Amino acid sequence: MKTHSHHPMKRWPLSALAASLGLAGAAGAQTSAADTVLPVVRAKVNAEPSGKDTLQPTVTKLGKGTQELRDVPQSVTVVTERLIDDRNLDTLKDTLKNTAGVSFLAAEGGEEDIRLRGFSLQATGDIFIDGMRDPAFYERDSFNWDRLEVLRGSASMLFGRGSTGGAVNQVSKLPRLLNASEVALTLGSGSYLRGTADFNVVTGENAALRVNAMSTQADNHGAALDKTGIAPSFRWGIGTADEFLVSLFHLNNNNGINYGMPWLESSMLKLDPKAYYGMASDVSRGTASNATLGHIHRFADRSQLSTTLRLGRYERDQRASAVRFAPASLQPGGVAVTQANFGASTVLRRSGGAGVHAKIMDVDTAAVQSDYETRFNAFGMRHSVQAGLDLARDSFTGYVPTNPASGALLKPDTLVATPNDGAWVDESRRVILKNRDFSAQGSGAYAQDLIQLTPAWKLLGGLRWDRFGGSYRTFSTTAATLGSLTAERTRSDSVWSKRLGALYQPTPAASFHASFGTSFNTSGDAYQFDALGSNTPPEKSRNLEIGAKLDSASGDATLRLALFHATKYNERNTDEQSVTPTNYVLSGQRHAAGLEIDVAGRITPAWEVYASYAWIPDAEVDQASSVRGVTLIGETVGQRPGLTPRHSGTVWSTYKLTPKLRIGGGINARSSDKPQQSSIVARGYVTADLMAEYDLGPVLFKVNLSNLGNKLYADMLYRGHYIAGKPRALQFTTAVKF
Repeated sequence: MKTHSHHPMKRWPLSALAASLGLAGAAGAQTSAADTVLPVVRAKVNAEPSGKDTLQPTVTKLGKGTQELRDVPQSVTVVTERLIDDRNLDTLKDTLKNTAGVSFLAAEGGEEDIRLRGFSLQATGDIFIDGMRDPAFYERDSFNWDRLEVLRGSASMLFGRGSTGGAVNQVSKLPRLLNASEVALTLGSGSYLRGTADFNVVTGENAALRVNAMSTQADNHGAALDKTGIAPSFRWGIGTADEFLVSLFHLNNNNGINYGMPWLESSMLKLDPKAYYGMASDVSRGTASNATLGHIHRFADRSQLSTTLRLGRYERDQRASAVRFAPASLQPGGVAVTQANFGASTVLRRSGGAGVHAKIMDVDTAAVQSDYETRFNAFGMRHSVQAGLDLARDSFTGYVPTNPASGALLKPDTLVATPNDGAWVDESRRVILKNRDFSAQGSGAYAQDLIQLTPAWKLLGGLRWDRFGGSYRTFSTTAATLGSLTAERTRSDSVWSKRLGALYQPTPAASFHASFGTSFNTSGDAYQFDALGSNTPPEKSRNLEIGAKLDSASGDATLRLALFHATKYNERNTDEQSVTPTNYVLSGQRHAAGLEIDVAGRITPAWEVYASYAWIPDAEVDQASSVRGVTLIGETVGQRPGLTPRHSGTVWSTYKLTPKLRIGGGINARSSDKPQQSSIVARGYVTADLMAEYDLGPVLFKVNLSNLGNKLYADMLYRGHYIAGKPRALQFTTAVKF
């Protein structure tokens, strides 16, 4: 069977807007000669405060190379290691909930199906590790992150194929020239036990070794957690002309999986947030392994050539139970479940026989990326040029489990009154058969130039060419024709992506931008071609944005504002004009427009704040099928797309009462939302978290209380069911630093 430091900034005059928020604004504020001060001197990139010590980022690696955030003409939200540690965020989903405009589909495969600004982020195309695509389905853990970066809006010029919503970049912890290590242990509700270790050892004048490791165990009220990870890395030549990196990463998941509950408003009022109705044998098992080789050559003129090779292997074996209401004949009194009669005696059916709600697959990946950065003067202007090439090959194999010859494995029904009843079937008895495979090849080349037109104005222009091709095959799983080829489909596309931006930076504390970018996604983004999609060109989209990044007078806090309008303008639709359609028609269109606000940093030396808020008042399906009047997934023209809440956001604030004692608290909130293809409305919610930390230097003690009110709310949405957010949890952490 197959298993699977703060900126050294002086005071700067405030604009009217920024003054109301305590933040520095544009030039033009009037000062007397006596008030005139020296210009702000911005800290160099290599002097940036550690993400362990601040909520305020100043640089990003989301683009190509390392850039100051103020020079990126697009919205970027960064969740630093400080915030990850403060709120005990141990997964990608939990961390993304600390950014605004994000929602989650309760996908049939249980994968990380994320929506940003109402548009899908593909798990195979829009999630990255250190700027390279992380192209697989697995439950990502935060133990090896320095920070998490979220780029909002079209990103194909930077990364190739991708969605309209944006991109998510996991920034790995790298060896540093500093002997510093930390071991932490967390105990909590649901029998939660998590240990992490971070060892950084200087091994030479310009060399260091770093090892991060993690082990997590939890009963988790029925949907158990059992995962381990290790990530060693060695870097030498640090800061010299030739710098090298060798790193390995391995994550092993053997977790339970919670498919949630069927929609019924009364159930949202009566259920315990801890209630789990899946099987004890339901499992989300998998491994993610990769090896990375990196080289940076620094030229005498401060140009730089970075080359990275990564090889990856991913295995996944998921067996889940989709909980639904049993037929009326099995309900008390033989009556179908309604709002009025839902209760403890309601019978729940666990669907998911052989091959149903099972995802078993392998993915092998190889990618190489080379990026060149240089700066020079030409035509009386300063140019910062980035150019590069990348190549990737992915090989996907999919399997389906079937019932053993001795008979079907049936999942028993249960009652609302008996959550986590321990029911179990022997999943190892199922027969695993290969039913499909996909081979993909991608290549891309790009160049962009940030031109300093005047001391205050910069112009960015970028262009990228991509070619993506794939071959998809399906195989018979019936006894008579087992393994025979049933279909073969191929497709390749070449696409240009564009990026334009203008930056106005009247002071070192203020940066205003306007930008335009395009993106595309192909039919093969999810490692498969259906019959129509294999004949259909990529969907395309564009993003328009104006915004600002404003630093406070001290430089210890930053405000980010953005107004955006994103449009997918050739969405796939069925060609009903043909008797026998041979491809989709790219006739659909939808858009989303709104406002985003981020604040991060210190208000006073003792008080830190992080906030992220998105308001999307305008989101609509603009065009659909000319015959049916609906999109391919069933949404009608004029309606607001599902998974696009009007309001969403988070606030986190800490205050240092004494040099050793720090307290904190925050909220996560979302207005009402609905799944796609559904009239169901998930009510809005607000949850609150608290934290207290006592830091003795070598030893730190911390307590976290999350979802203070034990709120039951629909966190991930699907037309047939919802997955509730995490219940109230109390966690105690002890960390030893040496």
